[in-house]
Amino acid sequence: MAKIYAFMAPGMEEVECLAVADVLIRGGMEVNLVSITDSLEVTSSHQVTVKADCLLKDVDWEGADAFFLPGGLPGTTNLGACKALCDRLLEAFQAGKRLAAICAGPSVLGQLGILEGKTATCFPGFEDQLKGANYTRQGVVTDGTVTTARGLGYALDLGLELLGLLDSRENAAKIKASIQYDQV
Repeated sequence: MAKIYAFMAPGMEEVECLAVADVLIRGGMEVNLVSITDSLEVTSSHQVTVKADCLLKDVDWEGADAFFLPGGLPGTTNLGACKALCDRLLEAFQAGKRLAAICAGPSVLGQLGILEGKTATCFPGFEDQLKGANYTRQGVVTDGTVTTARGLGYALDLGLELLGLLDSRENAAKIKASIQYDQV
């Protein structure tokens, strides 16, 4: 069973975070919601408060298989301003760990140089923050160990893509069918 950490910052897009987490959990993955603040409660951009499973200091970076950044504003800005998170994401990338981000979230990876030479996508208007990336308008794209998604409308697709990468395409197809998701 793969272990995934989803990082939550004040002002995040809650559906992007929780939809991806939900698909992964349904697929048998261990998902830990992580608050980057000193509180387990994180309030989204739409004023929905979500309780995290742990704080940033509790993340098992070496034992994890993947790390996920949802978008939203000012959530993405808050993620990018968290030096401890950014330093560890860069180390995780260099260690070959899988990273994923959606909407404005890929801009954090771009600022860290992680997208250099990679094909990536993001919410329209953030393309210039994907430093060194080959931008595509695809909904979800995986290049090496980095998977990016364009926005909320692709949250289920991102979850299914990650499930396929971390477990199997068969399991992802099974979960897709079980949630009545007929999107091509």
